[in-house]
Amino acid sequence: MSESKNHPASTEVGHAHAGGEVVHADRFPDPGVPEHKPRLTDTDPKAAKRAERIVTLLFTISALGTIATLVAYFAVRPDGTTEGVRLSTLLLGVSMAVSLLGIGIAAVHWAKSLMSNHEYVDDRHTTATSAEAREVAVIALQQGVEDSGIARRGVLKGAAFGAIALFPLTVAVPLISSVGDDWDVSKFRHTLWRKGVRLATDPDGRPLKAADLTIGSVAHIQPDVPLEERETHHWITEKAKAIVLLVRLNPDDIRSEQREGASYEGIVAYSKVCTHVGCPVALYEQQTHHLLCPCHQSTFDIADGAKVVFGPAKRPLPQLPITVDDEGYLVAEDDFSEPIGPSYWERLK
Repeated sequence: MSESKNHPASTEVGHAHAGGEVVHADRFPDPGVPEHKPRLTDTDPKAAKRAERIVTLLFTISALGTIATLVAYFAVRPDGTTEGVRLSTLLLGVSMAVSLLGIGIAAVHWAKSLMSNHEYVDDRHTTATSAEAREVAVIALQQGVEDSGIARRGVLKGAAFGAIALFPLTVAVPLISSVGDDWDVSKFRHTLWRKGVRLATDPDGRPLKAADLTIGSVAHIQPDVPLEERETHHWITEKAKAIVLLVRLNPDDIRSEQREGASYEGIVAYSKVCTHVGCPVALYEQQTHHLLCPCHQSTFDIADGAKVVFGPAKRPLPQLPITVDDEGYLVAEDDFSEPIGPSYWERLK
């Protein structure tokens, strides 16, 4: 049986017969690139001009979004209340979204309506690029610039460069202006916990009695403060440092504590701020008494002083020493046994 010769513009189809022999059927020609169908903007100058105006408008909207971001950043500063923080965050988020989306949508519309949409075929070649191929690549890049029409559309070019140049200000200005912010790390050495401060459930703020907890019970805890104080931005910041996980164990299961007498009848309280990078540690496994950080799987044994048993964390969770007051409510005896959270400069250990 004669065998057909290879041809660069054809494809070979084989069929297997009984016995495993492959018989080559007739080759079919390469269908090639489909016929190019021009867009409306390719044939109608008015449509092309209209598309150019739309793209220019989108870039202009992006630039206005950047300006609105800067205005919102300086004019609507958080005033210390929850509502003020929400308003500032909302205005910054919306204006930055308008700025970035304007650039993105304009770029997509430009590519689909104004740039060349002809199909091109590039043959495969060896990995090493010859000097001739590099020259061809440079020519192709120049052709791409020409196809984009940016050179002959001055208004569009100005709008595009203006929007792209302005957008980084939405990130750069807040970063630069924050250089003078408070960098006092000593604030992490202390939290809202003081002697006599009651332990309250998070988030409803209900004071908790030791009698409310049975062995195996778990509660998310925050300091008990007046309701009006919980509406301030200062409270939100301080609460983030003071969050606690409270667990009642069988007293016989407690093998060690960070500080002698820090627990009360098997009830232990540990900081929820992971000592790795500060994620909230709140996944408790009752059988093993292990506390898991969901971010990087650091695992702490709360029956053994919250020591690290797995993961990247290097230090135990700080323990909050607790007791009960005259009414049976759980209260703190002092602040945490050591600074909460990840390592930072000036920390002794």
